[in-house]
Amino acid sequence: MIGSDEIQAILEEYDRLKLRIGMTASHSALDICDGAIEEGFPTVAYCQKGREKTYSDYFKTKRTSSGRVTRGMVDKAIVLNSFNDVLAPDFQQQMRERNVVYIPNRSFTSYSSIESIENDFKVPMFGSRNMLRMEERTEEQDYYWILEQAGLPYPEAIENPEDIDCLVIVKLHHAQKTLERGFFTCSSFDEYSEKAATLLKEGVIDQASLDGARIERYVIGPVFNLNFFYSPLEDEMPKLELLGVDWRFESSLDGHVRLPAPQQMTMPAHQQIPEMTVVGHNTATIRESLLEKAFELGEKFIKASKEHYDPGIIGPFCLQTCIDKDMDYYIYDVAPRLGGGTNVHLNVGHPYGNATWRKQMSSGRRIAMEIRRAVEQDRLDEVVT
Repeated sequence: MIGSDEIQAILEEYDRLKLRIGMTASHSALDICDGAIEEGFPTVAYCQKGREKTYSDYFKTKRTSSGRVTRGMVDKAIVLNSFNDVLAPDFQQQMRERNVVYIPNRSFTSYSSIESIENDFKVPMFGSRNMLRMEERTEEQDYYWILEQAGLPYPEAIENPEDIDCLVIVKLHHAQKTLERGFFTCSSFDEYSEKAATLLKEGVIDQASLDGARIERYVIGPVFNLNFFYSPLEDEMPKLELLGVDWRFESSLDGHVRLPAPQQMTMPAHQQIPEMTVVGHNTATIRESLLEKAFELGEKFIKASKEHYDPGIIGPFCLQTCIDKDMDYYIYDVAPRLGGGTNVHLNVGHPYGNATWRKQMSSGRRIAMEIRRAVEQDRLDEVVT
């Protein structure tokens, strides 16, 4: 793991009045760029060839002669053959010469190995470098481990498929769409066996992933992704903020639920089992009597992160939850970085973030604001790793 002393030495060479915000051009890059522009930082998006036009053309910034942005939010789009090329030493050197602070998103950790990010990516990153690994369900200390350490509620695991006695969700990777999910639901061992056989035959899943899949009780209730922010710099007000909430559109699941049950029953076998590929998000709010419970979840997570991942969580994190009929939360996934649904609050801000800061406050802008505050207080080393 790249140590704090090494990052501090790199920061010593930075011109802190000329910082740039960099990120992998996918996932939540637009939110990051928009927030950075709002706070006065130039932006650099590292794109993959064939996927660059969103950033290089359509959301490219236009500035006046004085530097004021009148359109867009991406100042510079650097096109790479692969997202992973950001790890190349020459690109890292370019980033350091440009005073880039890199904002990790899920695309960064999906297209580049965690080992390389931890040990070889010698660019200051906003957030908790040492917590990114926990997002992988194949890790011994994955997010379920820290949820257990924190005493946080999560769906009960079922170790043996033969013990399935209620509705469950089987979590594993998609065999063909390697970055997507091959999840499926079932309520008995017979249904598990039948659906698994169908998905194996269709090539949606493979046997190795099925053997290593996590089976957990399915919590019946609405899904809320809680987009939190933890500020190490805040000295007067609470350090934890709930900026906003989002929920997902999933294909083909959302198409299935629009069909009457009789129509679903007559579909051919290859269409009957919906896939759960995230294709979009929408905003939400939570019943006010449930907000304090949400903050309690965040506080417990922060405490556990400090105990097990020194210095603990920094900046944005997302607890993905379900709320059951008894109004109890269950955390089914954790993002120890900027969540994937924050683009829904792009430019307009999160409802709770806006109310907290009395201005439009998206996750991307909150990140940029924290970096600016860190520079002004000479505490940049406290928010980058």
